[in-house]
Amino acid sequence: MNGALMSRSTLFQLEPLNKEHSLTAMRRALEDRDKGLGFMDLKVDEAALDHIATMANGDIRRALNALELAALTTPPDSGGTVNVTLEVAEDSIRRPTVKADESTQYDVLSAFHKSIRGSSDAALFWFLYAVEKLGMDPIVFIRRLIAAASEDIGLANPQAMVQAVSALEAYRNNGWPEAKLNIAQAILFAVESPKSNAVYMAISRVMSAIDELKSAEVPLHLRDTHYKGSAALGHGGYKYPHDFPGHYVKQEYLPKAISRRVFYQATEQGSEVKIRHNQALRRE
Repeated sequence: MNGALMSRSTLFQLEPLNKEHSLTAMRRALEDRDKGLGFMDLKVDEAALDHIATMANGDIRRALNALELAALTTPPDSGGTVNVTLEVAEDSIRRPTVKADESTQYDVLSAFHKSIRGSSDAALFWFLYAVEKLGMDPIVFIRRLIAAASEDIGLANPQAMVQAVSALEAYRNNGWPEAKLNIAQAILFAVESPKSNAVYMAISRVMSAIDELKSAEVPLHLRDTHYKGSAALGHGGYKYPHDFPGHYVKQEYLPKAISRRVFYQATEQGSEVKIRHNQALRRE
């Protein structure tokens, strides 16, 4: 801009908004019954307001959105009052606004899970895309990761479950984005783990057996024997496995109608190779 224009212009220096502006805006919203939250029976702790204002970093829209989210998603107490505590505020301010419709969210979550099952590190791409670009909650993906650790990996690598649950704990303790590395590590661990759906299939076989039986009687030798008169009822004959070579002895553990049924069939993937070998030895 040249001097002639400058001399004919009014100049304004804009200063960034700060924490105090956010606090002022939120207090107005709490008092305004028509355009704010004043119509609600609402009690907001000062510590909660202070945390939201600090985290919003001058972004008044973000502060007001977080306050509204906290107020509308917190169940009221027995007297009908909604109490927004510091813990509630911490959760609401770190929860971003989702920029995708419900169908897209389900599609991305599906792509994430199927990438894990397919041993593709595309799982990490879909996770970060969903959280960073679409504003989806990381907890949704961590829960799906925990499910995949049993559904698609299971005993082929039991450590996948440990990693997934540890990622959940890291997220709860550190929040986002601090826990990004921990979650990424758990996702990649699951991706690179040997895959097995044997646990999932075992559940399916058990449920089919339950439907087939309708009701099941416990074999006499497995029934409780700690009380007087149990022997007279025929309770007894249980073989204590630790008294036998290899800490194993053949005996029936299922109802007669489904005797010798096998539910868990280990694969030849990862740690299940050894399990499969032990299963074969027991069935000889």
